Amino acid sequence: MKAPQPIPYQGSKRALAPLILRYFPSFSTRIVEPFAGSGAISVASALRNKAERYWLNDLNKPLISLIQEIVENPEIISSKYAKIWNKQLGKEREYYKEVRARFNKSNKPEDFLFILARCVKGAVRYNSNGEFNQSPDNRRKGKRPSNMEKEIFQLSNLLKNRTVFSSHDFKDVLSSVNVEDLVYMDPPYQGTSNKKDSRYLAGLKFHDFVESLNQLNDNQISYIISYDGKLGNKSYGDVLPEFLNLNQILIEVGRSTTATLLGSDEITYESLYLSPALMNKIEIVPEKTVALKSSGQLQLL
Repeated sequence: MKAPQPIPYQGSKRALAPLILRYFPSFSTRIVEPFAGSGAISVASALRNKAERYWLNDLNKPLISLIQEIVENPEIISSKYAKIWNKQLGKEREYYKEVRARFNKSNKPEDFLFILARCVKGAVRYNSNGEFNQSPDNRRKGKRPSNMEKEIFQLSNLLKNRTVFSSHDFKDVLSSVNVEDLVYMDPPYQGTSNKKDSRYLAGLKFHDFVESLNQLNDNQISYIISYDGKLGNKSYGDVLPEFLNLNQILIEVGRSTTATLLGSDEITYESLYLSPALMNKIEIVPEKTVALKSSGQLQLL
């Protein structure tokens, strides 16, 4: 079974999950995601029985509330989504705007699920007032209710009765982990960390993040980070400092869409960092550069 994805979410690590999970221990007591997003890594982990319990945290409270509703009340959220989806027929553009405005007032999970299913590229965007303002993709109506229900129940079956949900600052989450946990972190892009960006409700200060990682090292916590990277020969974001003693792996994500349109062959790479404590737990020796083929197989570069 493929990992279910009822929440379409730009930036999700669902496609890279098989590669990232390669560097997980065979089993962990708990997997913790302080920047969970759609929780793709935890879902993929549960599908492969990589942990006993999970903790999904994100500052985007409506997003965490939606995931919690999917996991804990699949029948209710499926039924509500179907009603909203059917009401749009024949007036798709206008109804999307109506539901979006309603969501910005009430933050109801079913409304959020619908606008995520209908918005352009599944991309979350917020205005300066913190309101969701992404436009609808008028070429499609969003995932059909029958397909949505199937994926909702699949995800619920994977995480129900074994997952904690929260919307705390990442530092509060990291202060509560222990040596039996595995922490996976996919923080906001570094290019947006020190300024307001429409993709995130809050940024991330590089110094604060490094300080937290240093503390995790002192406490012998196992963790993995998806963070900076490069496009062609151009790096983006600061490389995490050497004193953290992290093992860095470059993941070939593929040719940039923008580069392709411009006739360029530039390849995008993302960095994956493995902590010292994790390196002591896993059996494989990490490669410096890897790629994930469309078949889902790993390729050493």
